[in-house]
Amino acid sequence: MKKEDILKTAETLITGQRAEDYGSVYDNFSNIAEMWSILLKTPVSCSDVALCMATVKMCRLIKTPDHEDSWVDLAGYAAIGGELASCEH
Repeated sequence: MKKEDILKTAETLITGQRAEDYGSVYDNFSNIAEMWSILLKTPVSCSDVALCMATVKMCRLIKTPDHEDSWVDLAGYAAIGGELASCEH
């Protein structure tokens, strides 16, 4: 998969069907951050959620570096994290 295809696919996913399935990325990641904050007993931000989800994808890629979906998801989480981080500060 070419880099352009990875980015285009990630954009389609995070602005299309997944946005429809899970609602706004801010609301979804805020809910996750709130639950993780309770579970971990430490404050978790929305951009922290994006970083943690990206880390999950990186760990999976260590085992299966040719798994295209994980690369797409990693790009998506990077884009989401960058947007959320700019809103948090």
